[in-house]
Amino acid sequence: MTKSENQPALTQLGVVLTDRGSRYAVSGAPVTARADVDLVLAALKSERSYAKATHNTWAAVLPTGGLKADDGESGAAMVILRMLERAELRDHIIIVTRWYGGKKLGGDRFRRVQDAVRVYLDDLPAQQAS
Repeated sequence: MTKSENQPALTQLGVVLTDRGSRYAVSGAPVTARADVDLVLAALKSERSYAKATHNTWAAVLPTGGLKADDGESGAAMVILRMLERAELRDHIIIVTRWYGGKKLGGDRFRRVQDAVRVYLDDLPAQQAS
């Protein structure tokens, strides 16, 4: 994705894992304000597959504090926020997208969110180098 003058650069790693038919993708971008968060989410959802996803759960740590939204995946945004805080990654948003596969995952859904965030965090040094 190309970055416009006022839009944060969005990194999309695509589908990083599947579990019982559900597919998980992870994306993220540097952000410093709620307006940046809204721009990143709009850019992500401009792609039809992401707009039609079951959940686009996200969290960000901004200078004003943490923000999060479950998008129907109750409790998942707190998982992302805690991982951002533990990694001391500030001024950044991470979005975990899930396309529901027809089988409930129970508590495993939180593990899949953690797995997706780990993939993003592990890839972060490569993103920053480019």
